[in-house]
Amino acid sequence: MTEKMKMAVYWSASCGGCDVSILDTESKVLDLVALADIVYWPVAMDFKFDEFEALDSQSVDIGLFNGAVRTSEQLEQAKIFREKCKVLVAYGSCACLGGIPGLANLANRSEIFDVAYQTTASTDNPDQLRPSTNSKVDGHDLDLPQFFDDVKSLDQVVAVDVYLPGCPPPNERILDLIDVAAEYAKAGSLPATGTVLASDKALCDTCPRNETRTGGRLKEIRRPHEFEADPGICFLDQGLICLGIGTRGGCEHTCINANMPCRGCFGPTPSMLDPGAEMMSAIGSIAGEANENDVQAHVMKKAVKSVRDPVGTFYRYSLPKAFLPRAVKDSPEGSSA
Repeated sequence: MTEKMKMAVYWSASCGGCDVSILDTESKVLDLVALADIVYWPVAMDFKFDEFEALDSQSVDIGLFNGAVRTSEQLEQAKIFREKCKVLVAYGSCACLGGIPGLANLANRSEIFDVAYQTTASTDNPDQLRPSTNSKVDGHDLDLPQFFDDVKSLDQVVAVDVYLPGCPPPNERILDLIDVAAEYAKAGSLPATGTVLASDKALCDTCPRNETRTGGRLKEIRRPHEFEADPGICFLDQGLICLGIGTRGGCEHTCINANMPCRGCFGPTPSMLDPGAEMMSAIGSIAGEANENDVQAHVMKKAVKSVRDPVGTFYRYSLPKAFLPRAVKDSPEGSSA
């Protein structure tokens, strides 16, 4: 490949941190610029969707799609990215797993609109107006995206070639992606479809605190804001839930080094089927006392009940990829992606 690659970037249902992370590579971003011309990055440059849509199929070498899929507009963008890009990268936890936006699957669209436009104390909406896909404004027809009942990860709507997890991806893994792009530019070779640019081993394998784990039982589960954790001792031994036991390594221990337990943004290790359920099982297996009698069983129940927000704790980033990806409720007709 003698010409520079063409690259596209899109911000879907996410916070915007993934776009910023590209720039956080500092001078290394120049390596990316040397390899590729940006042909579409609407949050950063004045690109129009019509221009991107008009490009030939498979004419863009690599596409970085960050964010989950929440609306019909985002679904359309995902499908166009798949059509135009030879290599589609799920960039960041929201694209890979559904991410924190995926916790909206605990409610349906109607319930979300109730909170956003009606029931909150600060809402002033006497006519109970809600977003509509078709509206008239000053005599002009206005079409808005449909708000789906479900939040989905990128690979639940289109095929994905490479996964780059993280909230957001750390510099070291972004540099891995640049290396992948460089190898593609040089030799036209790519990693196998489905490659995850992270370790296949759990974060605990390389955690600087792993040798301090005593194997003690959890008699009570505490939250990080309730006390200052000892920076030299395993979080589990201090009664803090740390998901490093089943989360891929590769994050460079960013949270651990900041004295915060792992929340699972790099996603499950390859052997895990349902990360949230398996995490709950693992934590439950060390709660209370071994060889439980009635008193010890009470201690276990107390420990388990002390977990606040189990779904937000164990499925913080991965609810849309769970066996049960949403709360089962009546859904508005035609509301799923």
